[in-house]
Amino acid sequence: MLPQIIFLTHLVLGYVASLLCFGVYVLPRLRSMERMEAHRVIATVHSFRFFGLVFILPGVVGPHLPGAFAAFAAYGDFATGVLAILALLTVRVRPLFWLFVVAFNLVGTGDILLDYFHAVRDGLPALAGQLGAAYAIPILYVPMLTITHFLAFYWLVRPRRKAAGAVIGDAVAI
Repeated sequence: MLPQIIFLTHLVLGYVASLLCFGVYVLPRLRSMERMEAHRVIATVHSFRFFGLVFILPGVVGPHLPGAFAAFAAYGDFATGVLAILALLTVRVRPLFWLFVVAFNLVGTGDILLDYFHAVRDGLPALAGQLGAAYAIPILYVPMLTITHFLAFYWLVRPRRKAAGAVIGDAVAI
């Protein structure tokens, strides 16, 4: 089987498995949380994106990994990870927290989309073996990152639900 077919199969199945796992185990738990806490969990997941610097680490990736893809992916992940960490560090200063939540989601989504663009343009699926140990990142980690970015954007733009009032005697508690 051709390397690009194996890589694309892995990529598609990575999204399928991530969506199934996310829908059954992660999404119900996130929905049960307050909005800020759910975004905090998502920021925690993205705070590990500093690991993307591995794309430019000689010996981990092959020497023929396209440089434009590797550098952009490495620094885009690094920037997203730093912004997510800043969100976590500013959780008690709500305006800053929300600023960094929006920032890491914008930068992270842009990074993933542009990484896909560079991968296609540079023929990465045919060179997937050059990813070396970093092969697991686009197959296992990127699908979950993509899903959480889209969920975060959805929760950022949808109107907040108002708390339902409860009648207590003659008074209404909200």
